[in-house]
Amino acid sequence: MDKLTENLAELGTGCSLPISLEVIGERWCFMILRASFNGVRHFEGFLSEIGIARNILANRLTRLVEAGIMSRRPCDHDKRKVEYRLTDKGADLLSVIVAIRQWGEKWETGVPSNPVLADARDRQPISRITIRAHDDRVLGLNDLCWIDEKELRNHETGHADGCADRGDMVVRHLKEIGEPSAA
Repeated sequence: MDKLTENLAELGTGCSLPISLEVIGERWCFMILRASFNGVRHFEGFLSEIGIARNILANRLTRLVEAGIMSRRPCDHDKRKVEYRLTDKGADLLSVIVAIRQWGEKWETGVPSNPVLADARDRQPISRITIRAHDDRVLGLNDLCWIDEKELRNHETGHADGCADRGDMVVRHLKEIGEPSAA
């Protein structure tokens, strides 16, 4: 296991990233999701709010409904109209949308977006989306490593108290990825 990395050739069955990108990894899907998080529910609303062609909107809404990210149902007040709502699966994408927005503010536009996303209780802007350890420490690239899932599982079953020394595990630190290779 000298080259511990994700299986980058695995495009469908076992890797969640390519599978997820098949469903949502396209500009219009993100724009529809953003509009949904902003309260847009109807086909005509999506059409006018995000400036998308009718055929593309119909296709993307169908994909999002088929993937279980949005639901399609008749409106309560007018059964001739339908509304699209985020499912629990779709609502779980909020942190993804916010992380991409924050990344764009930092690296692309250089300015905060308006309106500012805030905590409803305290009326304070939310913190940056981060990667956190099991003990809530904020982690960066230098703090992360790959561990083979089987080794991790075997290590955990051998130590029921959870206080095992994990220093003997085979890992590959993400910080090594950016270092010059010896080849």
